[in-house]
Amino acid sequence: MCSSKLYYTCLAYDLMLIYINLGIRFSSGNYQGRGVILGISIERANKEAIEKLLNSHPFIVGIGKAIDDIPGMKKNLFLHAGPPVTWDRMCGPMKGAVLGGIVYEGMAETIEEAQVIAESGEIEFEPCHHHSTVGPMAGLVTPSMPVWIIKNKTYDNVAYCTLNEGLGKVLRYGAYGPEVITRLKWMEEELAPVLRKVLELYGDIDLKNIITQALQMGDEVHNRNKAATSLLIREIAPFIVKTGFSPDALERVLSFMHSNDHFFLNLSMPACKLCLDAAHGIEGSTLITAMARNGTDFGIRVSGLGDKWFTAPCPDVNGLYFPGFTADDANPDIGDSSITETGGVGGFAMGGAPAIVQFVGGTPQDAINMTLKMYEITMAENNLYKLPSIAFRGTPTGIDLRKVIETGILPAINTGIAHKTPGVGMVGAGLVEPPRIIFEEALEAFAKNLGINVE
Repeated sequence: MCSSKLYYTCLAYDLMLIYINLGIRFSSGNYQGRGVILGISIERANKEAIEKLLNSHPFIVGIGKAIDDIPGMKKNLFLHAGPPVTWDRMCGPMKGAVLGGIVYEGMAETIEEAQVIAESGEIEFEPCHHHSTVGPMAGLVTPSMPVWIIKNKTYDNVAYCTLNEGLGKVLRYGAYGPEVITRLKWMEEELAPVLRKVLELYGDIDLKNIITQALQMGDEVHNRNKAATSLLIREIAPFIVKTGFSPDALERVLSFMHSNDHFFLNLSMPACKLCLDAAHGIEGSTLITAMARNGTDFGIRVSGLGDKWFTAPCPDVNGLYFPGFTADDANPDIGDSSITETGGVGGFAMGGAPAIVQFVGGTPQDAINMTLKMYEITMAENNLYKLPSIAFRGTPTGIDLRKVIETGILPAINTGIAHKTPGVGMVGAGLVEPPRIIFEEALEAFAKNLGINVE
């Protein structure tokens, strides 16, 4: 339901934004003409936005290094998940990731030394999203990290993401022990070079094709990537063995990928970001083009409202916990991985991934019901991402700001859970909804952009 303030905003809106889809028009005066003109303009903008989202085609085109390839990256810049946040406001797992990142970069030998550097102001912090990048959980990207380079061959834009570390005690969940740094160094020094050579031999890899297949094999490509990871391994394994690296190195690479069912997550995320970035910045469009969390604030962006973030405190996750942990241990929601839901997969595709409920909670029917509900707040059914369990309907794609307000239905997100204390790591997974207020404030801003007084 709308808040009373938003209810009157809707009235001031001449009813054309909230009710335009219902065909309601004023019967007299200039309001009718104004509502129709603005309504047509918004529908035209949304048609362009959803077409760009659906027509985008992401490919893996390379493995790079953050400092060399990510636009605007600097030696003293660390990227993080979610909207902007300063060190003093960062949550525990994000601070843990930053401290581990400082040690990984060789700027400090101990976590205590890293703490001093983090507090000194020597390091600058900016959102991944501000640099064509996405990162799961804390989302930390430091200058030396290897990154996937993903290109949208329809619209020529590029996105980046680090390589996935696996689950448990990993940097993105705020862990920073010696095993975490050792793994990251191995990924930089052995895994990335092998994969880089694979791409030289194989060529560009069609991510949309892999995602399409994986969705029909029980993935939703956010918290379940078993099929997508397997498909990727099957695709590149013959080229891995041709890279010329030692048999021991190749065994380590294949074993790591095989043991990490989330390996594909760091590909599905930039694939979705590419598609949404292509649809961003269209004047008059109410398409949500980013949902992201830094563990302190949850933020959204809207295509027609430029790069402004609408934020509110991150909600808690309703989840399942690993043995020995409870909700009292959990940090609020965190990560850029909700870009998958924004792009029409993840929680929006759970109806085709019933096994996911063993990881995030609920029942198979709950998963189907969640997907069906998301059709009420989206602009289209995906033209390629089909779900066999619901008669091969395309996944609900393209969140419409107006429909979220009209229906009162919030986007469904599935997510991992990090311990609130730096250094601990992952403690569970679950389901979460964004704060309603950020959609209300975005709608009010949209009205003001059209010159409508909402005070």
